[in-house]
Amino acid sequence: MKDRDNTTAPSLLYTIPTFQSTLIDLHRTKFPSVIMYGDASLKLVQHAKRTQTLPHLPPYQADLVRSITREVRALDASVQSTISTLTSGGTTPFDPDTHPGPAAKILTEYVVMRRNKRCLLAYHRVRAQRVDESVWKGVDLLEANAEGGAEENAGKGVSSGDGNVEGALSPEEEEYARAYGELVAAYKGRWTDVDLTGALEPPRDLFVDVRVLRDAGEIQTEYGAINLTKNSQFYVRQADVERLIAQGYLQKLS
Repeated sequence: MKDRDNTTAPSLLYTIPTFQSTLIDLHRTKFPSVIMYGDASLKLVQHAKRTQTLPHLPPYQADLVRSITREVRALDASVQSTISTLTSGGTTPFDPDTHPGPAAKILTEYVVMRRNKRCLLAYHRVRAQRVDESVWKGVDLLEANAEGGAEENAGKGVSSGDGNVEGALSPEEEEYARAYGELVAAYKGRWTDVDLTGALEPPRDLFVDVRVLRDAGEIQTEYGAINLTKNSQFYVRQADVERLIAQGYLQKLS
């Protein structure tokens, strides 16, 4: 279920920038100070590709998304204005053969709008996939991504209007994560005797060395209590810490 459509976003990410980036590079060679249509959407796709290689979900690129949507609205207004002028407010039909210049302009603006839409869809699909994966792993997504986003934003000096460091998720993504988590919990609740989030392959080693990446407090194991403090290292039974490894609290050492 959760792996359905997993190939959609990556395929978009690798096909979208190729032709677009080539045109942008050629244009910047002659006009280095000119901002082209599609610049913001190309940056957004690059962020999406980077997201796939990061251990945590980076901050949502709200400024880029707003910039792209503003560009789409401006392009749509330009298309409507051009058509209205050439058709006398819609009273006469528009003939591209009679007005080849404006027709080419309209086509270019329409293609850019379509490309911007594809980039927006690809970016949000990649982030939605990361949210889905985290929920299935049992990760406390809001807490984990707030910490990851805080670290990244702190290095960039990014903060919200009230002085707090911005989180990694947008408000819409937080709502989606909660709703998806409720769906997964309801689905797993039908089979209480089966751990649907467990590994499909049996562990090769009964005991493993682990390093604590984040404070996880005290846990109870078959051999007694263990206090998991950051940067400490333990040799424990894998079954006792498997979920903590999946949630990112512990790192399994080879």
